[in-house]
Amino acid sequence: MTTTSVITWDAASARRAERQFLTGPTGSGTPVAEVVGAMMGAHAQVMSAAEVSVGVRTSTLTRADVRAALWDERSLIKTYGPRGTVHLLPARELPLWSAALTAIPSGPSPFPPDVRLSEEQAAQVVAAIGEALENRCLTLDELTEEIVARTGPWAGDRVMPAFQDMWPRWRQVLHRAGWAGTLCFGPNRGRKATYTRPPVAGAAGGGTDGALGTFVRRYLGAYGPATPQHFAKWLAAPTGWAGTVFRELAAAGDIEEVDFEGTRAWAAAGDTEFPDGPPRGVRLLPYFDAYVIAGQPRERLFPGAAYERALAGGQAGNYPVLLVDGVVAGVWHQRRQGRRTTVTVEPLVRLTARQERELGEQVERVGEVLEARAELVVGEVKVGPHA
Repeated sequence: MTTTSVITWDAASARRAERQFLTGPTGSGTPVAEVVGAMMGAHAQVMSAAEVSVGVRTSTLTRADVRAALWDERSLIKTYGPRGTVHLLPARELPLWSAALTAIPSGPSPFPPDVRLSEEQAAQVVAAIGEALENRCLTLDELTEEIVARTGPWAGDRVMPAFQDMWPRWRQVLHRAGWAGTLCFGPNRGRKATYTRPPVAGAAGGGTDGALGTFVRRYLGAYGPATPQHFAKWLAAPTGWAGTVFRELAAAGDIEEVDFEGTRAWAAAGDTEFPDGPPRGVRLLPYFDAYVIAGQPRERLFPGAAYERALAGGQAGNYPVLLVDGVVAGVWHQRRQGRRTTVTVEPLVRLTARQERELGEQVERVGEVLEARAELVVGEVKVGPHA
């Protein structure tokens, strides 16, 4: 008879924090790409936030180290990851990510019929992007010209509403080119972003099915136990598809069922050892940090007042958060002026003397990551989400 492991929230939180380098920062010498890999990618829509995400998990890395890994060493790439948003990913893991992300079924297009691309046209655009970016860095305007030349004028029709502008039709599959491994960000040219072809490409070993299984086990190792619904939310994937993937992996013995606070959930097979928990300590996590985006169930990660204060319509990541013993216990914001940055922290719980000292150390560490001298102010954060 098989015995189902029983996992508490405290135990899950402790293991997640430990594997994310949040129980204690990794020491000097740990490669940037290893830290990013443990996070399952660092959200990089706001690049400074990605730099802080990586830096606060270490004792020595700064934003300069993250930039060196990205642009000089090329051990990181900046591309489109989960939910079609910009992420930093380890370059060596791009084949795995590409195989997993391209396995997600495409949902219905949000665009009107006269705007959307057919699947055949989308495939043509993705292929054209790969050809155009081989050994080159191009701006969006330059890339548009190359795509139109390789496909047809339909790709360049400015029919996509975007802010107060209209974008060319092909841009609705920009993220899919990133997923396919034919596009990533290059160094900025002045204020303009550029795109290039990634330094590594190709399918992961074992084909798409094998890669997807590896990807799910990696996710469960970082954020498990989890349900198919949690996995689907993290990826913005169909829940029915995620359920099928989990059932097939369970049937193959690759993942195993556990009892997670009375809910049927899953862990990677053979990976059901958890600490007694909960995690201890104070951490400052920036906008869209991986720990708060992927951590589920969200009402346990954002308990009490944190659910209203630190979420925006139930969406995590819009506020930088104060983490106390593995759960969200406040919000914060930093405002930089020259070589100084003021870090305002709004706790939602009473901090002990030890936690206050740790908070001061965390503020100092944020300053080190940003290569600035940081000053702590405890008080109300008056800016809105994603300010």
